Amino acid sequence: QVQLVESGGGLVQSGDSLRLSCVASGRTLDTLAMAWFRQAPGKDREFVAGISRFVRRPYYTDSVKGRFTISRDNAKNTVYLQMNSLKPEDTAVYYCAADGRLTTARNEYNFWGQGTQVTVSS
Repeated sequence: QVQLVESGGGLVQSGDSLRLSCVASGRTLDTLAMAWFRQAPGKDREFVAGISRFVRRPYYTDSVKGRFTISRDNAKNTVYLQMNSLKPEDTAVYYCAADGRLTTARNEYNFWGQGTQVTVSS
């Protein structure tokens, strides 16, 4: 079974940057499509960014495009989410997700991390 562990969250001010990391174990990372979701208080968990399995093509939700960058280092079994120009509306618990195919649908991912809190103050 795939295990995912996120890290890198914290409390920052508007305009600051953070880099989230997700380390996978149990399977080789190059066999998995990877994604980041987030869940803000009172809201559903939503897709933020993903990177495909073979061609490693990144995808982003419109609200973070141009500010966030997803990347992967298969040698380290790690996927990253570089978050720049953070806004208060980015405040959420960020979750790493993995499966055999890239999708934006939350219920289609079988492997999830425990989440890391990102809080952006104004």
